Amino acid sequence: MIGRLRGAVAEVGEEEALIDVMGVGYLVRCGQRTLQRLPALGEETLIHVESQWSESQGLRLYGFLTREDRRAFVLLQAIQGVGPKAAMAVLDVLSPAELASAVAREDKAAVGRANGVGPKLALRIVTELKDKPITDGPVLMTAPTSASAPSAAAKPAPTGDAVAALMGLGVAEVNARRVVEAAADRLGEAATVQALIKAGLQELGR
Repeated sequence: MIGRLRGAVAEVGEEEALIDVMGVGYLVRCGQRTLQRLPALGEETLIHVESQWSESQGLRLYGFLTREDRRAFVLLQAIQGVGPKAAMAVLDVLSPAELASAVAREDKAAVGRANGVGPKLALRIVTELKDKPITDGPVLMTAPTSASAPSAAAKPAPTGDAVAALMGLGVAEVNARRVVEAAADRLGEAATVQALIKAGLQELGR
């Protein structure tokens, strides 16, 4: 099965992206949060892939910009009643860190903001993800960023965007996170994505 793709962004649709890997186009289904963070057409990106096979649909590829997104997608689908569409919907409104925080707070309302996820399913998700390793880092007990706007997708943190951008340039995730977090410590909470990317590249160039 395919686990990762590195190639140029050839096309971006409403629910999928076409990634050109040495002349071969791979159609990858992605959530809105991932599609919005992809590089421009023609630029290189690194996509973490979850491959799934079914008799009715054949092979389908689901793409994510980070391993944590893919891990959360897999964990969500292990829950009864959560298929690929619902899992993608959850990750459109909550990043893995925000999902882990919602689970820790038992905040089923935050999970229920996802399209197609009703109260009962949201409660099941919160209950069954308890003690599951959704993220690599510590869980921050923060409130959801868009609780008053159920239809709006939560905006990813600037550090997450900067890490994804560096990974799209071919930087290993562990190195991208290291330099971006160091830059965030130096520049403070007001640092923009562009500033974090620039500082990270400077650090990598030393």
